[in-house]
Amino acid sequence: MAYVATRGGERAIEQSQRLFKAEMGAITPERVAETRRAMPYLVDRVMGEASLYDEDLAALALAQTGGELYETILLLRSWRTTQPRLAVADPVTQEGLFTHRRISAAFKDIPGGQLLGPTLDYAHRILATEVLTGTPHVPTLVTPAPHPAPAQQPSVAAWQAENDLLNLPNPDTTAGNDIPDVTREPLLFPAKRAHTLQSLARAETGGVLALGYAAQRGYGQAHPTVNELRLAEAEINVTHPRGTKFSAGRVKISQAEVVSKKGSQLELGFAATMGWNEVKVIAAATLDLNSAGAPKGSATEEEFYLYHTEGVESSGFCIHFKLPHYVTFQSSLDAMRDAKAKQAEPAE
Repeated sequence: MAYVATRGGERAIEQSQRLFKAEMGAITPERVAETRRAMPYLVDRVMGEASLYDEDLAALALAQTGGELYETILLLRSWRTTQPRLAVADPVTQEGLFTHRRISAAFKDIPGGQLLGPTLDYAHRILATEVLTGTPHVPTLVTPAPHPAPAQQPSVAAWQAENDLLNLPNPDTTAGNDIPDVTREPLLFPAKRAHTLQSLARAETGGVLALGYAAQRGYGQAHPTVNELRLAEAEINVTHPRGTKFSAGRVKISQAEVVSKKGSQLELGFAATMGWNEVKVIAAATLDLNSAGAPKGSATEEEFYLYHTEGVESSGFCIHFKLPHYVTFQSSLDAMRDAKAKQAEPAE
């Protein structure tokens, strides 16, 4: 692929950037704080796709780019690369999560019970147009439960394994800096399990949804049932250089298990990401479930879905077509003109 350098356009480029910034207006701390407060789920999506958990920086990136998500993710990932790695946290287990929402479509009753938590699943989709005429849309206060559910909840998959319904993979004992890191190592195929899960965790939500939906509609090998969907907070425990363990705080995470019957056992698909993003982890777990034995070039082949749901790379490749391609295009036109001229020549 060939490109040509753009010369003499510095003033036009500067003016185009000024125009964008003028239309955006001033970016103030108050504007960033309001972005974070008003759109928490969008902030969560940005943090997950950028692989950086910082609500203030995610809100700033959204404000700075006007909500253009691909630019937002690129901006935040670029900033992330400038930061040192201070420590590697201890592994997070499902049973240790501070759970806000935990439901299963596979069972009416599950160990620990169904926890609806924050959701619009059962709400009427009615636009609050009264807000535009000056009437505030005020939420109803939450009534405290008389008997709150325990914060920690067991794993549904672990319960199924105990009842010989599902085979859990052997625990991965890799720890610390030995854990494969897809942000520092190339994604090769067949992919390492860590790279697969990391890639799905930071994949573009819309791309994961499109391919996951295709698998659910029959373009995959297995139809999923949501075994467990969980929105929670994970305690980040790290070891101080002096040897003391301490909590660096909590981060919001989403995780999904989906299952499908295979012979006399259930087959498991899994996905998790930072922030609360239900549709992404369900679709990602569906792709994970379907990847084993997927035909080459299909929507559920691991190489296909991991490459094509990488939002920064795929959007960058698409957007680069806006850049000058004069050399290759003019070459094609010259070839067309030459072919037409030869066709027009009288036969001897």
